[in-house]
Amino acid sequence: MNTHIFETREEMGSEAAATGIAQLKRAIEDRGEANLIVATGNSQFEMLENLRSAALPWNRINGYHLDEYIGLPITHDASFRKYLADRFVSRLPEPMKAFCYLDGETDPVEECERASALIQKDAIDVAFVGIGENGHLAFNDPPADFETDVPYIVVDLDEDCRNQQFGEGWFPDLEAAPKQAISMSVRQIMESQCIVCTVPDRRKAKAVRDALRGKVTPDVPASILQTHPNCHVFLDAEAASLL
Repeated sequence: MNTHIFETREEMGSEAAATGIAQLKRAIEDRGEANLIVATGNSQFEMLENLRSAALPWNRINGYHLDEYIGLPITHDASFRKYLADRFVSRLPEPMKAFCYLDGETDPVEECERASALIQKDAIDVAFVGIGENGHLAFNDPPADFETDVPYIVVDLDEDCRNQQFGEGWFPDLEAAPKQAISMSVRQIMESQCIVCTVPDRRKAKAVRDALRGKVTPDVPASILQTHPNCHVFLDAEAASLL
C-alpha cells in the first residue's frame, strides 16, 4: 500500500486522479480499452473533477457503479446514479463506451445478478474508492463479508453509515436515510488491477488510522486494502492527522 498525504483536498484530488489516469492509459495501450469503477460521496468531488477532464479516449472505457441505495428514486439528490450522471458521465469530453449504473428502484436481487454478469466479463483496471467513517469499503459496513465472490450483493446499512449520510447533508434526518443498499463486494473490489482510495476530512481520521495501521479485519472493512499489491491511498492533512 502506498500512502500519499497532501495539505489540501485540491492537491489530493488532483494526484489521485493522475494515478488512475496513468493506469487507464496503460490499459488502453496494452488492450485497446480500459475498465474502471467509480465511487461517489463528498470525498470524491475533487478527484472526479480532475478525472472527467482527462484527455482520455473515453469511447474505449467502460465504467462500473460501486454502490446504490435500495428504494431511492434517481430524482433524489442522494441517488448515486444521479450523482454519477451529473458529476461525471455527462461532463466527459465524449461519451464512454458504456457505463453500468446500479438501479436501486428495481428488484435488488435481480439487479445484483444483472450487474454481476456484466462486470464478470471485464478485468477492472482501476477502482476509485473511499473509506467511510465506520471504516466501510463501498457499502460493506462492519463486519464486512470478506469471503463472498459474488460481485454485487444486497447489504444492510448500519446506523453509523446512515448517520454519515445524514451528517453530510444528503438526507433531512436519520430516518430518511435508507437501511439497505446494493454494493460491490469486497473481493470484487480487490480484484482490480489498481485501487485509488481518496479520503479527506478529520472526521475520517480514526477510520483511516484503523484501516491503514490496524490489523486486517472485517470489523474495519477498508483494512483489507493493506493486502492489495497496487493500492494507492490519497489523504489530506486532516484525514491523516492520526497516522
